[in-house]
Amino acid sequence: MRQRGIVWIVCMLAFAGLSGLSEGGIAGKRPNIILLLTDDQGYGDVSANGNPILKTPNIDRLHAEGVRFTDFMVSPTCAPTRSALFSGRHEFKNGVTHTILERERMSLRTVTLAQVLKSAGYRTGIFGKWHLGDEPDYQPGRRGFDEVFIHGGGGIGQSYPGSCGDAPGNTYFDPAILHNGTFEKTRGYCTDVFYNQAIRWMDTIRKDGQPFFAYIPTNAPHSPYHARPEDQAIYQKQGLPPETASFFGMIHNIDENIGRLLAKLTAWGIERDTLVIFMNDNGGTAGVRVFNAGMRGSKGSAWLGGIRSSAFWRWPGTLKPATVGTLAGHIDVFPTLAEIAGAELPLEAKRQIEGRSLTPLLENPEAAWQDRPWFTHVGRWPKLADPSDFKFRMASVRNQGWAMISEKGGRHPKWHLFDLSKDPGQRNNVIQQHPEVARALGTAFDQWWDACLPRMENEKVRGPEKNPFAILYWKQFGGGPESLKNP
Repeated sequence: MRQRGIVWIVCMLAFAGLSGLSEGGIAGKRPNIILLLTDDQGYGDVSANGNPILKTPNIDRLHAEGVRFTDFMVSPTCAPTRSALFSGRHEFKNGVTHTILERERMSLRTVTLAQVLKSAGYRTGIFGKWHLGDEPDYQPGRRGFDEVFIHGGGGIGQSYPGSCGDAPGNTYFDPAILHNGTFEKTRGYCTDVFYNQAIRWMDTIRKDGQPFFAYIPTNAPHSPYHARPEDQAIYQKQGLPPETASFFGMIHNIDENIGRLLAKLTAWGIERDTLVIFMNDNGGTAGVRVFNAGMRGSKGSAWLGGIRSSAFWRWPGTLKPATVGTLAGHIDVFPTLAEIAGAELPLEAKRQIEGRSLTPLLENPEAAWQDRPWFTHVGRWPKLADPSDFKFRMASVRNQGWAMISEKGGRHPKWHLFDLSKDPGQRNNVIQQHPEVARALGTAFDQWWDACLPRMENEKVRGPEKNPFAILYWKQFGGGPESLKNP
């Protein structure tokens, strides 16, 4: 067993940091790409994943008609997952260790997925939540997006001291949205507003015959749980608490918009030329009390319930519906889409990407796949704190068969080990029975942490005295307090 553990570490180190781009049949086919990302909708908040109350027929359709990954990992919270998606590497290496306090800003040295797709001839648009920096240089218009239609901060109406914040007074109904540098006072519910704009933009681009990348990261169903009354009523009638009923109502509205989008692709005649990907950004929240797919933990934790995501890849006529149980995750999206788009990765991106292209698994769910370690850390330590004091606080490392988590450590770990083949709910700590597995995973985690520390560039950054979205809003519409100073 000890020899096997040593061999595993050697293999792990050999594969760390590589992006295994294949030469499969879908490489370079250049479909339109639509990436749908919901905010705080857990893996269990989909009826196709087993939820006994919530109904999501259109998301279920993506599940039924696409390649569905059942062991797909994301980060414990919002900005970190978005950073990993757009960089192909762990968020800490982009400087993203929180969702606020300037630590949500993705390093300006990071090459983004949008930049690479744009360089490959794609038109690129974002409609919804960016959450990787609100200051001008960090905004998506300077990170590879042609069309920008976003709210600020981590959510509509959310504002914090410093760099992270939305337009003053914004709500989920009739929000002010920043559209290519100018605020527009929209009408309607936020999710409807984002999908309406995305559909209008796609309609224009597809008429030009140019492939597009449409990124639709909705603010919903993140708290506060403000649903349209008619959507909330569907689940209120079933006796659910108001918060959960509203949360499920918000997902119902997302599902309806996805159905509308799919109908448009068919009507436009581009359904078979379009790859649609559905994901959620972290573990569940208001829905876990109803159903959490047997998992332990939720958003903000390194337990599987905090980091497991739906991942449905639908491309009619190209991808055959299938289930993939292989460990995969958000850092794999960048190299996968770059390969499918036929994009040439610049040297900086090749050095940056840690994920692997999923094209072999998309083409063949039984394709050979080298096991690898997967690292999770919730971050979120206090501002100006020494990250090493929190190295083992809500952190995990896993591979295909094992998961090890230190929930309450600090500078020193308090590891618990779980055999996922027998205990996917992570209930039975078997670290005493398998010390060689624990040593291998622990060594991998230490090496990963040491590689992350030099790249945590936002830890001691002082934010701007005034929130950039607020400044722009007041400049356009007038008013505003004298300052929004940092404490």
